[in-house]
Amino acid sequence: MFKLLKMWLQAGSLTHEGFETSPNQPTTNAHHFDMGRLNLLAGADAQALGRSLLIRHLDVGSNNAEEAELLALLSPYYDIGRFGIDFTASPRHADVLAVTGPVTRHLKIAMERTIAAAPHPCIIVAIGDGACYGTPYHNTYACLGKVDDFIPVDLYIPGDPPSPQAILEGLLSCKMLLSQKLSAV
Repeated sequence: MFKLLKMWLQAGSLTHEGFETSPNQPTTNAHHFDMGRLNLLAGADAQALGRSLLIRHLDVGSNNAEEAELLALLSPYYDIGRFGIDFTASPRHADVLAVTGPVTRHLKIAMERTIAAAPHPCIIVAIGDGACYGTPYHNTYACLGKVDDFIPVDLYIPGDPPSPQAILEGLLSCKMLLSQKLSAV
């Protein structure tokens, strides 16, 4: 899969003539991948990027801006499925728990039950300023605070909301983190 990813990044857009860049397409890569970094990957890192990753999204009080960006990742433009990343409905199948929004009073128990149901090791990612810092709702009656006040967070993706590119880069680094956690077990 890594060879296919590398070939796809080097090829650019396809035209009817073959592997050429279309004159109508911009020359910048929309996903901001650095080919130099991909060429320097060791065997273990390349193997970590080759494994699949299942994400369970957990909204604990966001304003739905982060959810819109997560949905954008499923569109044909970003197509996270080509990287082996997909969403799952059950926390029992998840490798990653993606938490959005500051923790609210009513959803704190649901968050704790979801984390208890997830297999270990599991990567916990805080997506957006609400999950990372508790802002802008940290002074309201319903908000209890940021996510890492209640559970240990492995990766932070700040932004209000973060761009789909930032979320994608974070999810690709989750593959590396999960590989490290699995090798430590």
